[in-house]
Amino acid sequence: MPNDKALPADDRLIVGLDLPDALAGLELATKLGDAVSFYKIGLGMLTGGGLALANELKSDHGKRIFLDMKFFDIPATVTAAVRGIARFDLDFLTVHGDPGVVAAAREGAGGSRLKVLAVTVLTSSDRGDLDAALIRPGDVAEIVCERAARAFRAGADGVIASPQEAALIRALPEAEGRLIVTPGVRLAGGDLGDQKRVATPAKALAAGADHIVMARPVWAAPDPVAAVQAILRDIAG
Repeated sequence: MPNDKALPADDRLIVGLDLPDALAGLELATKLGDAVSFYKIGLGMLTGGGLALANELKSDHGKRIFLDMKFFDIPATVTAAVRGIARFDLDFLTVHGDPGVVAAAREGAGGSRLKVLAVTVLTSSDRGDLDAALIRPGDVAEIVCERAARAFRAGADGVIASPQEAALIRALPEAEGRLIVTPGVRLAGGDLGDQKRVATPAKALAAGADHIVMARPVWAAPDPVAAVQAILRDIAG
């Protein structure tokens, strides 16, 4: 297959709309068209119409939506917040991976189709960051796997982890039938930005990830459409 032939959308790729507001997000999604079927909308756009954009992309354009809110609060508040989000018929929602938070989110999601994903350790963090946050000593991958197992037992539908831990998590007995979503994905030679634990799209998927999240490599590219096609070629590899 020649490289200049456009590849179709692949649900395994989630493009992060880490942009200032809904207008910028919709402009990019319109430009990408049918090449992308799954989008992430996070906290950075929450006050800029993020929920409205999520609904528009879902209902009017048939896109899948990952709402990256990383909820962390007392159980009753998390349950109420997730119950409200579940009414929008979105696909994924993140909460912090503490078992009590996960259980509260699972209660809020109820019988909806919303998948609760637990954050293990942020992909922008390394051992030095964990030390600064007074997280217990130990290897980062070991801590990620332990948090993932506890989140699964608490009812998480999946976890967020770096590609470097995907294979270890996939090997957990608790991970059977659960999702692994990996940010921190970059094409070979790409700018790492604020990510510290990274892999290429193909390597992340081969390690056991179900979905990869890529934001800056798309929205910051001179040609976002070409950037998506390069990612899809790497996935098809």
